[in-house]
Amino acid sequence: MTGRESGPARCTHWDGAAGRHCGARASVRPYLTGFRCPAHTPAALAGRPEPQPGPGWPAAAWATPSPQSASAVIDHRAIASGKRRSSPTTYRAAQQAVARKDPAA
Repeated sequence: MTGRESGPARCTHWDGAAGRHCGARASVRPYLTGFRCPAHTPAALAGRPEPQPGPGWPAAAWATPSPQSASAVIDHRAIASGKRRSSPTTYRAAQQAVARKDPAA
């Protein structure tokens, strides 16, 4: 909604032959081009069927465990090598952390 209107949204499709907006209020959904009724969705205007809702994300998509300590070591190495930007304080701390973890260096 634009904030100027109150109540349910209206279809904002411009009907050039009639010289007005569609203005339908039933089953209106937001799209990038504005609010559209089922007759004026981007798929309907292109002559295609509406896409069916998919199964969504897999159950484990966000539950994958990540070894935080390993990623911290990688971050320290990237910062200490200068490949990742950081403040001077963080840079020095990363260099010390890498020196402690890597006795051969």
